[in-house]
Amino acid sequence: MVISDAHRLLFVHVQKTGGSTIDNRLDEVLPDARHVAGLDRHATLGQILNAEPELSAYWTVGFVRNPWARMLSWFRMVERFRERAGKGRRGADAFLKKNQFIKGVADSCPDFESFIMKGTEQWPRLRTPQVRYLTSQTRRADLIGRQETLEADLRAVFARLELPWEPLQSVNVDKKRPDYHDFYTDPMRQRVEDIFARDIAVFDYKF
Repeated sequence: MVISDAHRLLFVHVQKTGGSTIDNRLDEVLPDARHVAGLDRHATLGQILNAEPELSAYWTVGFVRNPWARMLSWFRMVERFRERAGKGRRGADAFLKKNQFIKGVADSCPDFESFIMKGTEQWPRLRTPQVRYLTSQTRRADLIGRQETLEADLRAVFARLELPWEPLQSVNVDKKRPDYHDFYTDPMRQRVEDIFARDIAVFDYKF
């Protein structure tokens, strides 16, 4: 998440939707950028508002992504950390020791099929609909952009806030960016469809 009290802005960071790129850019251009102490950077809107109810009056922004593409991206991130740690890279090893969620997923899901079919059962975070991050009992994000149109949507955010714009420098990007269709069996595709039925219905995503 990123909060700017001067601009009355709240950015809710949904995993694997380009959020790290957005975080970095907002931190660059917002001198007062801050977080809510004690909350995970991927906290839901409801959790954020429970901690600081006054933020309900802030203009709230979040991004979503095609669920099938998002899950593949998530697994490949876990895979990269596992492979780097296995090669003795201290940064990756330190990250896994610090992030027990990612370490747990890496240890329990050796391949993408197990990540989808078993990991989503074992790890609630993997099956949390994106729409849940961006809604609370009383509030919904004012602008929900899409990872597929990240630069154009974020540029619109900057225009509204009258912030200077420069082309994005993406981070945590899978440079190979494979076609997610090639990685799914029919049962895996159906599993994602069932888990993220709300996202698919609300945001009109298709496999």
